[in-house]
Amino acid sequence: MLTPSEFHQLVSGRRKGFRATCLRSVLAGAELPYIVTVRWRNRRYDRNAALVHNVGVPVVSVGNLTLGGTGKTPMVAWIARFLRNQGVRVTLISRGYGAEAGSRNDEAVELEYKLPDVPHLQDPDRVGAAAIAVEELGCQMILLDDAFQHRRIHRDLDVVLIDALEPFGFEHVFPRGTLREPLSGLRRAHAVVLTRADMIDPDQRTAVRARVARLAPHAPWAEVIHAPQELLAAGGKTEPLDHLRGRPVAAFCGIGNPAGFRHTLDSCGYNVVAFREFPDHHRYDRNDVEQLRQWGHDTAADAVLCTAKDLVKIGLDCLGPLPLYALTIGIEFLNGQQELEAQLTTLTQTVPPDDPIT
Repeated sequence: MLTPSEFHQLVSGRRKGFRATCLRSVLAGAELPYIVTVRWRNRRYDRNAALVHNVGVPVVSVGNLTLGGTGKTPMVAWIARFLRNQGVRVTLISRGYGAEAGSRNDEAVELEYKLPDVPHLQDPDRVGAAAIAVEELGCQMILLDDAFQHRRIHRDLDVVLIDALEPFGFEHVFPRGTLREPLSGLRRAHAVVLTRADMIDPDQRTAVRARVARLAPHAPWAEVIHAPQELLAAGGKTEPLDHLRGRPVAAFCGIGNPAGFRHTLDSCGYNVVAFREFPDHHRYDRNDVEQLRQWGHDTAADAVLCTAKDLVKIGLDCLGPLPLYALTIGIEFLNGQQELEAQLTTLTQTVPPDDPIT
């Protein structure tokens, strides 16, 4: 089974050789039926408004065109905090991908830590979850996480994230590339945000923006960076970023974009002496933890780093004698913040007058 990095090496064309070429051909053969299925599904929703449920309150969706991590969790947290600061009772709804029955996935646990005053419902039936949010929780606005391809709920604002490192999915739909649907689907976007914008140069950002403008000419554009904030231990203890600067660290992650995490570690000035990848949404068991303890010891590192999503699942302050920290991430806007805030503010003004914002 391919790791996320191996899969990206293959579909991007960076992996060379006869075997790689054959594998790409096999994946290309599976791409066409996937495209046909996605287009047929989208056409059904485009042509039949009865399939789309209006849940009675404004709905904001955060999603993307590609597989893997584009920075949805930091963006969801930013939007939720903006709405709460406006006095809006917002409920977050997600499918709960990767969660076992009756439990929450890693994003839910991380967001609960960041947003203790925002209810989070996880249910594959997001229409049913929305009804609970409105009728039982009295929410005034719903925030859908990872929902651009979820067409059953009407949304008033579709925010689509594009990863600067992989903006157009290597020009192919899964499994030949990383697009979840053809690029033409971007026309449904109400706002487009380029994430990790600092990882490409200004000319490249301009080129991406120009192409997006052709696909979604009416969608405002924003650019954000994923800014490291602090080092967080499972018990809640924090350290400043420079606590480990220049020192040898081992790092691991189980996310959709391990390259982005590695780049962030390098940008902090850490000496990453070993790096290990797990599958996206990996559920760490006792054997994994024991292996990580031994691995960390063998690297002669001063500490072990991971993402917040990994830390909430492991729940330990140390791996053997080595301290374990998550590198917490927030977003900072390079441009487009005012335009996105204006769109959100417009929605807050649509809250029914008989249920005022409190």
